Amino acid sequence: MASELKARIVKKKSRNWSNKHENFTVRIAGLYDVWNPAASSGRQIEAYNATTKALQGLIGRASEKSERVRALGSAWSISDAAATDGILINTKPLNRLFRVSGQSVSDHYTGDPNNLFFVQCGVSIGELNRYLRQHGKSLKTSGASNGQTIAGALSTGTHGSAIYTGAIQDFVKGLHLITGPDRHVWLERSSDPVTSPGFAGRLEAEEIRDDDTFNAALVSFGSFGIIHGVLIEAEDLFHLEASRIKLPFDENLKHVIQTLQFDHINLPEPVENPYHFEVVINPHAKDGQAFSTVMYKKTYREGIEERRRSSGGFQPGDDFLGVIGTLLDIAPEAIPAAVNKLLASQYKEYRGRTGTLGDIFSATGIRGKATGTAMGVPLEETGRALDVILDVQNRSRNFPGVIALRYVKKSDALLAFTRYSPTCIIDLDAVDNRTSHNFFRGVWRAFDEQNIPYTLHWGKANDLTPESLLTMYKDDLDKWLNIRRSLLDEEYRGIFSSPFTDRCGLSE
Repeated sequence: MASELKARIVKKKSRNWSNKHENFTVRIAGLYDVWNPAASSGRQIEAYNATTKALQGLIGRASEKSERVRALGSAWSISDAAATDGILINTKPLNRLFRVSGQSVSDHYTGDPNNLFFVQCGVSIGELNRYLRQHGKSLKTSGASNGQTIAGALSTGTHGSAIYTGAIQDFVKGLHLITGPDRHVWLERSSDPVTSPGFAGRLEAEEIRDDDTFNAALVSFGSFGIIHGVLIEAEDLFHLEASRIKLPFDENLKHVIQTLQFDHINLPEPVENPYHFEVVINPHAKDGQAFSTVMYKKTYREGIEERRRSSGGFQPGDDFLGVIGTLLDIAPEAIPAAVNKLLASQYKEYRGRTGTLGDIFSATGIRGKATGTAMGVPLEETGRALDVILDVQNRSRNFPGVIALRYVKKSDALLAFTRYSPTCIIDLDAVDNRTSHNFFRGVWRAFDEQNIPYTLHWGKANDLTPESLLTMYKDDLDKWLNIRRSLLDEEYRGIFSSPFTDRCGLSE
């Protein structure tokens, strides 16, 4: 018997769409908001399944009109990876959260079932942090920004800064993927069974348990279909103790950034490896100093909560992208003084700031028009890569931004840009202007000339091409393309492609 529950679909009048950072505006065929049907607690899955049917209906409607489809999260990406020339489906209202009950957990699952949560695609990282905290749980890592949706963040490989944990997609254990008007699938790894055989049936989905298929779909920026639900593995609530310290940018620090051997510098807790380690270098500074933000993982204690300063400034979890856009598009000769002034007024040392992951990484807004690129390089290549960047800056002297280095565990996702063990992520955050983009391109050219292996963040500024992707991802690129072909027939490969995937050679 068909359910009487129906999701609500609202067509918006908008024909032009811009991302959150206002880096670009595109012409679209239409924008639709999708809202879950109201339902009692006992009918949550039934209501979720009704929304699946609504999303399938929109895909079918697009197919009839030969329009392309993209699911829209929080529009946080700086690149056009989330954009389309077809219809955008706003998934932000889709924010149901479920505990996964014991009967839905596989007997072969080796973790704690109490850490499993089913999250609808539109749930923001901020919402998820608050929900998990109510259950005494925490995400394992997150990016600096809490405004992203879970589906958007994992689909572009949002990396966080947890050295030994991995990126957001690395705590995902299952994906509910809508691949067409008549098909939707539940994906898990065969090597890591989590749900019981009946779980996919409750979603009325086809079950696929295959490591390569799962690893391909994780970072796929909407091109495998609409991610409707995500099964995540959380952990017990913990505290982070954060400090920001000034260090001489000398041979000792250079040794650390390419080895992660922390005994060469004076950190707040010299006998313990940090959970998070970041080095920020101002290429315009005259004092030969760098800032390091260091966070240590601690047992959760009741009554301790990080309070963000009302006076502004860079908070413990902020990245530079949040405020660097407050610099105006100024004359090149004024850039060094402007960046120095911004850092002097906003970027202060502190010791022992304590809070949960959600407390520390709690930014949900954008301040100013900013851009940035992020390159992943092997740890042992970090020093050489940094030398190249500083050389490009010394020759141009007009980069309106800063350089930040962070470290993340290698991901199993086929197209994760955190593909090295471990990956040093070099962020170049700057004012969004032509000067910044020219600087990025100069750095990429220099990396190529010096044969420095690197990848580029899908959600940040990039000039990715089929040729550059083949160099970066090698055999994994062909594997990803073949899996997409096997999962989607030709019509729906076209529907879930975009100008971005066309340009990258990923629409085949």
